[in-house]
Amino acid sequence: MATKIISADSRTRSSISIFIVVGLCCFFYILGAWQRSGFGKGDSIAVEMTKSGADCSIISNLNFETHHGGEPVTTDDSESKPKVFKPCRSKYIDYTPCQHQKRAMTFPRENMVYRERHCPAENEKLHCLIPAPEGYVTPFPWPKSRDYVPYANAPYKSLTVEKAVQNWIQYEGNVFRFPGGGTQFPQGADAYINQLASVIPIDNGTVRTALDTGCGVASWGAYLLKKNVIAMSFAPRDNHEAQVQFALERGVPAVIGVLGTIKLPYPSRAFDMAHCSRCLIPWGANDGIYMMEVDRVLRPGGYWVLSGPPINWRNNYKAWLRPKEELQEEQRKIEDIARLLCWEKKYEQGEIAIWQKRVNAGACSGRQDDARATFCKAEETDDTWYKNMEPCISPYPDVNSPDEVSGGELQPFPKRLYAVPPRVASGSIPGVSVETYLEDNKLWKKHLNAYKKINKIIDSGRYRNIMDMNAGLGGFAAALESPKLWVMNVVPTIAEKSTLGAVYERGLIGIYHDWCEAFSTYPRTYDLIHAHGVFSLYKDKCDAEDILLEMDRILRPEGAVIFRDEVDVLIKVKKIVGGMRWDTKLVDHEDGPLVSEKILVAVKQYWVVSAENSTSSQ
Repeated sequence: MATKIISADSRTRSSISIFIVVGLCCFFYILGAWQRSGFGKGDSIAVEMTKSGADCSIISNLNFETHHGGEPVTTDDSESKPKVFKPCRSKYIDYTPCQHQKRAMTFPRENMVYRERHCPAENEKLHCLIPAPEGYVTPFPWPKSRDYVPYANAPYKSLTVEKAVQNWIQYEGNVFRFPGGGTQFPQGADAYINQLASVIPIDNGTVRTALDTGCGVASWGAYLLKKNVIAMSFAPRDNHEAQVQFALERGVPAVIGVLGTIKLPYPSRAFDMAHCSRCLIPWGANDGIYMMEVDRVLRPGGYWVLSGPPINWRNNYKAWLRPKEELQEEQRKIEDIARLLCWEKKYEQGEIAIWQKRVNAGACSGRQDDARATFCKAEETDDTWYKNMEPCISPYPDVNSPDEVSGGELQPFPKRLYAVPPRVASGSIPGVSVETYLEDNKLWKKHLNAYKKINKIIDSGRYRNIMDMNAGLGGFAAALESPKLWVMNVVPTIAEKSTLGAVYERGLIGIYHDWCEAFSTYPRTYDLIHAHGVFSLYKDKCDAEDILLEMDRILRPEGAVIFRDEVDVLIKVKKIVGGMRWDTKLVDHEDGPLVSEKILVAVKQYWVVSAENSTSSQ
């Protein structure tokens, strides 16, 4: 048991150098052995990984000696007791603070405003722990999780009825099964993707990042992973109950989101491919603003796939129960906007149409004379957080030759993972050079090796959905890269450097977010959260307690957290989470006890809501 030591001099930053107790890895060994699998009978992956060699002698004893000035004094025990956070009521089991249904209905329905982010005011925030539903179990390991989700984790059957004929989802015993079907691919996602691959270079690493707008249960993204393509899928929280929740329970990247009036929270030129499969977005409406937003996030040379109405309206208008004149006009508008954006139509067959964005502006000189061609300001193309979409075309970066890819050509994946991103090579990110990028990669490989000594199962497949709350250049995700897992790289909106574009150029995915607000996801959707410097970054910006409660909301029971920050910051964090049903240990930096940056590791305890509206840890 550690005693907290602080400096007697209030002007001196208190800092404590602490070694971890012998047996931290035994701590994870024991946790691993009783972590619940898809049937709640012990996580076999965790057991096997920890059996393979839990060396409990590699970490030395606690050292309470301070190395940062001032005479030490011991705090009063009563002052150091953490605030205990109570469980929220059972009705909040699937609470999404910024997409709360009751609040959403107070906003206009026009242009989907009511489905956008509307976060609670300070006096409306919950200061309690979101419970898991009774019977909750750890999801199945990938790839089994792609096809099966425990019913107890998302007990909603409406989609099994509503989408029964479309092969989305089926209820079988105590699990949901996902056959890989969809509204536009009744023969299965594999056959559909293979049809796309006849036109789009999906198989050779040229296409790595994809955007799925209105994703349903994300079967398209789930099956693309077999091709080493990673999709960022989004859909609103609407009457299709829990579709994004199902996607994340399956182990597929997804967020709650909508194309409404606000820019998507992604940088320009992020995706190699964008996709809409009967996504119900009115692409031809509002002067083409939605297609212009897709154009902003689509990489030069990238592809846009539109599957479903109004494509092939001549043969389908009766089945769609829509007037053929209406569908004809809808497609005319889409074709017209695509020409304005200088997209080249590459394919139309059945209900699928594919366009390709030009590699640079050289082939688009004619649109300069089009009165409708209003161009956005180049410096605003990555400025997205709560910024309104505008009916303007994002300009291409300049090139020096007719064949040059605007913004820089990318190597096929996986080579691009460690290749120098064009935004770094061109000096587009102030303060980031090629040398600092290469050094950052070395540093995160070193950090990850240190994490593996603390938590031996970090890359075993036990943790499928991983979040990096302050991703920087994506070094943590690159070091972890594996088919067994994926990382949501979050770049805070207040970060000193806007690096998310470079993260995407590495073949990784991510999102802009402000951690003073709730993340756009359901509770219990991440297995592991990495928080490097987050609490130093947000010091004096918002309450650390709110950020930690949000982390607890999105973390699965028995999920893990790795904090890396200054020791005085972590001491405060450790005290708060002491009242949140988390088990924690503080570990020295891998370079030794004299380094003020430390590592705090935590595991969320397993507990669920009970039938009596109380909680249980059984």
